[in-house]
Amino acid sequence: MVWFALLTIAAIAVFKSVRILLASARMPGRFFSFHNLLLLCSIYTTVLIAFGISYLMLEEMGLPVLEEDGKDLNIHSFQMIEVCMYFSAITLLSVGYGDITPVGIGRWIAIVEALVGYTMPAAFLVHTVIENEKRN
Repeated sequence: MVWFALLTIAAIAVFKSVRILLASARMPGRFFSFHNLLLLCSIYTTVLIAFGISYLMLEEMGLPVLEEDGKDLNIHSFQMIEVCMYFSAITLLSVGYGDITPVGIGRWIAIVEALVGYTMPAAFLVHTVIENEKRN
């Protein structure tokens, strides 16, 4: 039950982060600002950690979602955290080295994460352009 609660919190964090990105106020007189860049970076970090926790929780529950070089992950907890966060980062940023691959339900989670990571900069840019046009 604790795992389900943590996965639910992670999903809510991702949803809220994307919502904050789309509803954020822009600094007057500037197309891009340092504030907006920090906002985007913090949202990326939140999403990265939320998906990393999702992979970690599923692995800890006994559901294999990641493989390294075609083999199940048989590593200690701290290394598992590192691997899950690493996989989350390379998936979110659409790098995908291929050393760690998703399996089972992990494939669908990775698809959603890659979609979020791929569309966030576009959504941020479109929202910024729309806000700028409203001001002018």
